[in-house]
Amino acid sequence: MPPITPVPLTQPWFRGVANIRGNLCSVVDFAAFLGASPAPVGEQARLLLFGARFRTGGALLVERSLGLRNPEELQPQAASGPQPAWLKGEFSDAQGERWKELDVAQLVADAEFLAVGA
Repeated sequence: MPPITPVPLTQPWFRGVANIRGNLCSVVDFAAFLGASPAPVGEQARLLLFGARFRTGGALLVERSLGLRNPEELQPQAASGPQPAWLKGEFSDAQGERWKELDVAQLVADAEFLAVGA
């Protein structure tokens, strides 16, 4: 995990900026953005970088990454209420764990996500 430099006068969920491979990236605490407790920056914390095709130097800070899931092993679930445009769907696995599929293009264009100023 590279050092994250806080930026004053921003939303609490905007953690700051980090130098990743020589590029300055904005870092959003995804849990805090969703209204949950901020993600702790521990050994398992990860920065999930947005691809260059999204034309943004950004990353989501997550508490841990569990890897990729085979979509064929997941069962679609009904939405648990109104959902933002960037949430493509909800699923559950064989253990009953719920998973959400993000539309990253929609997320990086979302007005709330872009409003980092406090």
